[in-house]
Amino acid sequence: MRDSGQGLELVCACYLLIVYVTSRGLIAAPRYRLFLARLRDCRARAELLAVTSAEGSAEEATVVAVLTRLKDLDRGGTVVWRLSSRFGVLAIPLSKLAAAWRVLHAAERGLLSVETAAEFHAQRQWLLHRPTAASEPADTEPAARLAADPHDPEARALLLAAVRRVHDLEDTASERDYEQQRIALWLATTGLGTILLVGTVLDHHNTMLLGALGGFLSPVVGVLRSQRASSWGVLVLAPVGGALAAVGGLLLVRMLADPDLNLLGQVFLANSWDAPDRPLALAMALLFGFSGTLFSRLALTATGQLTGPSPRPL
Repeated sequence: MRDSGQGLELVCACYLLIVYVTSRGLIAAPRYRLFLARLRDCRARAELLAVTSAEGSAEEATVVAVLTRLKDLDRGGTVVWRLSSRFGVLAIPLSKLAAAWRVLHAAERGLLSVETAAEFHAQRQWLLHRPTAASEPADTEPAARLAADPHDPEARALLLAAVRRVHDLEDTASERDYEQQRIALWLATTGLGTILLVGTVLDHHNTMLLGALGGFLSPVVGVLRSQRASSWGVLVLAPVGGALAAVGGLLLVRMLADPDLNLLGQVFLANSWDAPDRPLALAMALLFGFSGTLFSRLALTATGQLTGPSPRPL
């Protein structure tokens, strides 16, 4: 029993390390690299405009302000942490990427207000021909009214309004995605602690290991069969949820197979909660981990037995 407990602790520790590496190295790092590429392009454009702007002009002041703000992105702890040569991709926090993108978008709009006529037309054409989702028909509505004259103040104002609208939509979608991933990572981390607690108190180590295997296999099978798009949150949380669902599922099976209810029969009574190491119990743990629908249906059945039929209206 002690060796089994140590094995469960080792598995949870290893998976916690996997969760951390996934968060920083596989989720945040690729997006941060895209951010760095965009940041370099914006800085190069700002430096070019700083050279071509007239000394003492409003355009020069705008470019200097943008360059100052871009330098904030390089200072650790100001907006977003830099890549550390010592820790590599593990030094990237997912929580700060959304703030960094908003700062970069604001800098790009600042440069757009003083851009050349050629860049004005390029941005205008991009907005006019940008693919728009059917659910957001007004994404490029200001762009459709843009005048072709880059020296018209109203035309530049409408261009900036359209670009701001596009940036706001991108930032909102990214922040929603980051929030969902942070929730999934938090649930996975908390779930690992719950697994350790349940494994220590109830001694269902093999049950949870088989449930975690089922939880891992579920998105794998879904990807192989191309049934649905997978997200990082689902991939990280699935094994943890599968382990907990396996324990809860066996307990529900034992309840429904109890002689006082007798809904599942003697076979399930002898091969569930009281005998978690039997092949049938382990197979059910694997199924509960694999299928969240199976666990929810069984839970609804148990709930119906506890609450009883609802009274008929008079």
